[in-house]
Amino acid sequence: MAPSVELVLQGGQVVTPQGIVEGDVAIGGGKIVSVGQSVPDAAKYILAKGKWVMPGGVDPHAHIEQMSGMGQWNADTFETATKSAAMGGTTSVISFAAQGSGQTLTETVADYTARATRGAMIDYAFHMTLTDPAVERFDEDLSELIGAGHRSLKVFTTYNIRLDDAALLRIFSLARASGALVCVHAENDAIIAQAKGALIAAGRVTPRDHVRSRPRMAEIEAVERICRFAEYLDQPVMLFHISTREGAAAIRAAKSRGAPVWAETCPHYLFMTEDVLDKPGLEGAKWMCSPPQRMPSDQEALWAALLDGTLNLVSSDHAPYRFDQTGKLAAGPTAGFHEIANGLPGLETRLPLLFDAMVSQGRGGAEAFARLTSQAPAALYGLQSKGMIAEGMDADIVVWDPHKHVTYGGDDLHDNVGYNPWQGHEVTGWPEIVLLRGQILVQDGAFFGIPGGGRWIDRPVLATPPTQPDAQMEMT
Repeated sequence: MAPSVELVLQGGQVVTPQGIVEGDVAIGGGKIVSVGQSVPDAAKYILAKGKWVMPGGVDPHAHIEQMSGMGQWNADTFETATKSAAMGGTTSVISFAAQGSGQTLTETVADYTARATRGAMIDYAFHMTLTDPAVERFDEDLSELIGAGHRSLKVFTTYNIRLDDAALLRIFSLARASGALVCVHAENDAIIAQAKGALIAAGRVTPRDHVRSRPRMAEIEAVERICRFAEYLDQPVMLFHISTREGAAAIRAAKSRGAPVWAETCPHYLFMTEDVLDKPGLEGAKWMCSPPQRMPSDQEALWAALLDGTLNLVSSDHAPYRFDQTGKLAAGPTAGFHEIANGLPGLETRLPLLFDAMVSQGRGGAEAFARLTSQAPAALYGLQSKGMIAEGMDADIVVWDPHKHVTYGGDDLHDNVGYNPWQGHEVTGWPEIVLLRGQILVQDGAFFGIPGGGRWIDRPVLATPPTQPDAQMEMT
């Protein structure tokens, strides 16, 4: 028996996988009951006429309650991060279960599960970050955890947690055998080390110098190499936070060869350039991230790659550090770029920034916005009941006011970071109502979530299978 209709969003412009429909969305039992049809008898109605009705945002790349490679905790807990996400229209997030040195993968996932269960106020899943393949039962634990629904892994080719090529190939092979997607932070560590060493020796250690310490060639080389690894083993790969036009071109070329490669970029690469780091003193540290922001020509190339399908989605890469001694300034008021935590908050701002650009300003339109921020990440990562407005899906829905103008302030986000990197930026279009499984999380700026109200999202199958299911790896 179909669930009774508990709530109807009435008369909005509804973005569905089949197109834009003007009409009602009926909700019952936490699910979408019908789309487009008039519903004469429901417990509650919310008028959405003149508004956009969109799927709740799916942010597949956020660092929450996690220790960095520099030994610093993120500013956010699951409670503060997921409240911030919801206030910006995001209803599902994939964060990281980051393995510590010597820690088994089972211990890692149990640790992060306990934190999320206590605090998360939206639905969530984990990428398992693999940093120490030498621990006991690594292969067995990895296979078992993938089978239990943790179907995405993360590896690094740089930082002090990088894996060498042999370890990467081993993990790619294990992932292929068990059915997991491998996500890669792809930058060449040797190129970065050489550039960083030369800058430090020359006394060039300001936040602006951070750009020169992570040359674009570091991304280009690593992206090309990882694409070849994916192609060689026929193992699905997601390349994180692409920042350069050459990186996008390498992915386009790999896809044209049939390599099982997907890729993302982030708002700070689409809307910021390296000039944002050029501030007095250490002020520019607020915007330091890796890879760094690039040039206007890179922005144009990334937009083109998003709209032609080379890049598949836009994540926040939320990496929150306060601008004080607990975060960015942990090494003191005269810290060099190499002593400053990398990352900026983005869970709350990702969707309004992109709605303004894509819907209000017409750079792609409403359907492309919903695809890049909800449908594609849910599909690629196996969040089977998320990411689209369709009958039977979870009723994770955002009602957008397309006319509301908001100018971001200095500290107006709901995370625990204490500053807004988009201060002074104006957006048109705002998430007025946010539903999670049919329950109102946000309405007219008021928040109604509760800690622990979010649920873990099981991913029973890999959504991005190998291109050649029966292929045998070439043995040389």
